[in-house]
Amino acid sequence: MPFPKQALGGVDWRGSLGLMTAHCTIVVVDVEGFGRYTRTNPNKVRIRRGMYRAIERAFAASDIPWAACRHEDRGDGVLVLAPARISKALFVDSLFGALADELTVHNAAHSAPERMRLRLALHAGEISYDEYGVVGSSILHAEELLDTAELKRALARTDAVLAVIASDWVFEEVVRHSERSFAGSYQPVGAGGGKAWIRLITPSRRRRAG
Repeated sequence: MPFPKQALGGVDWRGSLGLMTAHCTIVVVDVEGFGRYTRTNPNKVRIRRGMYRAIERAFAASDIPWAACRHEDRGDGVLVLAPARISKALFVDSLFGALADELTVHNAAHSAPERMRLRLALHAGEISYDEYGVVGSSILHAEELLDTAELKRALARTDAVLAVIASDWVFEEVVRHSERSFAGSYQPVGAGGGKAWIRLITPSRRRRAG
């Protein structure tokens, strides 16, 4: 866990709060159509297990230490906070392809109600934390990106297994400077009160065959 287990210092005599903060890479993931009627509770449990397995294996394949990150369950998804010492390039260069591979493996082994496609938002910024959890405008922005209609429509129109939306900051500071991030495959959209960038990842023949 990147955040020490200690309580906030409390409110001082002026009424101000001494916040504990950290800079993190923020990943928010959810399952497309998780709550649809055709999925029973056992279906949903298997989907959740498969989602976590796919994400953890994709992190390992990308050399992102899962144990060093903070992760909070969101019911139909998960929030992951990676400490600043972990290179952001690992997320844009290799995580998405590795995750698409894992999703393809999962879908090949399950019936239709338990197959899944994921939406993923990537952002970075300051978060505040206490003994109850984490909060911050950066997290809220990532969640807004994940919920944007443009991302949902983009995934619905294709057979992609993963739809990624990167904040404008991530795209401008990380994605476009990397020769391994497939920057040209991102498309700009209006989202979260500003600009964001969407990339769709469709299974390759190799992934389907595997």
